[in-house]
Amino acid sequence: MKKILITGGAGFIGSHVVRRFVTNYPDYEIYNLDALTYAGNLENIADIEHYPNYTFVKGDITDSDFINELFQKHQFDGVLHLAAESHVDRSITDPLSFVKTNVFGTMNLLNAAKTIWKDNMQGKRFYHISTDEVYGSLGATGLFTETTPYDPNSPYSASKASSDHFVRAYGETYGLPYVITNCSNNYGPNHFPEKLIPLFIHNIINNKPLPVYGDGKYTRDWLYVIDHAIAIDLVFHEGKNHETYNIGGFNEWQNIDLVKLLCQKMDEKLGRSTATSLQLISYVKDRPGHDLRYAIDASKINKELGWKPSVTFEEGLAKTIDWYLSNEEWLKNVTSGEYQNYYDKQYS
Repeated sequence: MKKILITGGAGFIGSHVVRRFVTNYPDYEIYNLDALTYAGNLENIADIEHYPNYTFVKGDITDSDFINELFQKHQFDGVLHLAAESHVDRSITDPLSFVKTNVFGTMNLLNAAKTIWKDNMQGKRFYHISTDEVYGSLGATGLFTETTPYDPNSPYSASKASSDHFVRAYGETYGLPYVITNCSNNYGPNHFPEKLIPLFIHNIINNKPLPVYGDGKYTRDWLYVIDHAIAIDLVFHEGKNHETYNIGGFNEWQNIDLVKLLCQKMDEKLGRSTATSLQLISYVKDRPGHDLRYAIDASKINKELGWKPSVTFEEGLAKTIDWYLSNEEWLKNVTSGEYQNYYDKQYS
């Protein structure tokens, strides 16, 4: 039975990956390692916590002694590394926290994997999940490919770029079997309401302002989180060692157009008159180093592994809105902080 460690599995993307692996691979032992910082929420995966092939481990990837002991104890065959500080705004005010988690945390995992796999790399895999933000900013045209030079512009993207480089260096220097994926902006169920879509859904429900940076013309490619989890599953099992795969939604939206669409859909769902939520839009001072446009060329993973998104953005957004409106208790617990008591109630 393979033992697989998934880091950050109580977070947004990680919870969907954990659920997929636990339910689709009953012959795997899945260990979910999460420090349960503000973005870690065990309510995200309450539905699978009693599965016999699932184990939750509370711990910090920046604690090298803890990580080494964990790897020695369980002798993992594979690592899916999603644990990260990921909010650009937070990285601007506290860059060192991003260096600690995203760089030193990744190094601890790499060192532990190298140590236990050094005598037998066969069948092992270190999968590092990264972001398209490492490539910097695009102009009006062009797409990020797997060979686009790195050009990070925020402390967050710089920390992720650094961790990507260390993963590749361990592959070249020590022969560590790895794969890396760089994804575009994720959205969908269980997203912590600090990012644009879940924050604005929450604010529209509560008739709060919708703060749009600058002129709102920043462009992003959007990826439905469940499609991302499917892609991660595929890359982990069928991707080639020492390869990078870009994962994108094959669509681009300017922020202001996305916000207007979200307002329209939310007004329809809430039974409000047309353009009610549009009045909540407010333009605010731009953030420093704001990248103009991200857009991913995901043709490599499509051609080599057969992956493509299962939903359009409009379909995925409708599913996302429905989920939040059907899970207002989850949203209430997150915004109140009550979700942080879940671990003590269930595991103490």
